[in-house]
Amino acid sequence: MTNRDSPVRRAIRTANEDEARVRADLARARRGGGLSREAVGRAAGLSRSALERMETGSRRSTVQELAAVGAAVGLDVRLRAYSAGDPVRDAGQLRLLERLRSRVDQRLGWGTEVPLPIDGDRRAWDGVIRGAGWSIGVEAETVLYDLQDVERRIALKQRDGSVDHVIMLVADTRRNRRALAAASHAFAGFRRDARTVLRALAAGHDPGCSALLVL
Repeated sequence: MTNRDSPVRRAIRTANEDEARVRADLARARRGGGLSREAVGRAAGLSRSALERMETGSRRSTVQELAAVGAAVGLDVRLRAYSAGDPVRDAGQLRLLERLRSRVDQRLGWGTEVPLPIDGDRRAWDGVIRGAGWSIGVEAETVLYDLQDVERRIALKQRDGSVDHVIMLVADTRRNRRALAAASHAFAGFRRDARTVLRALAAGHDPGCSALLVL
């Protein structure tokens, strides 16, 4: 859990820093505009003391309050979400990874949540299988929503991840099989013969290709 807790702690720290920066911008804009706390608070629906506590950081502010104060001092306060590494893995994905691990020869190395070998990169392989002179990155998906997005994400990881092949591991559900059947062109370079790939891994051999496995 430690590896997956750290991105959350980092995100909270970043959010606190962003809030402090916005509060400073709002206070600076108010002073620069020659506006009193009474006037800005009244326009934003806050008391003078509440606005003072907001500016000094002695009270937590909602996004709506920050936006209202921003509008009162001529600033547009907005939120955006950015890609920042991989999401946490849920219990279903962990079970899916375990289903694959149980089919892999024990002589092969097996690791989970393996970071990409790039300083500062927050991405990680869900799993990595290592043999003598070869490695396979594993990505586990329990529910397929946007195949194009998944394909693009895995292609970037394959480019940056220092692995020989990739296994796209998909939970065997009716929904996922329908999604894959409807997008037969997706993962064109990935072998879909699960039996052959699993047989090679069970024997401790490199399957010699990337593969899409439904388990």
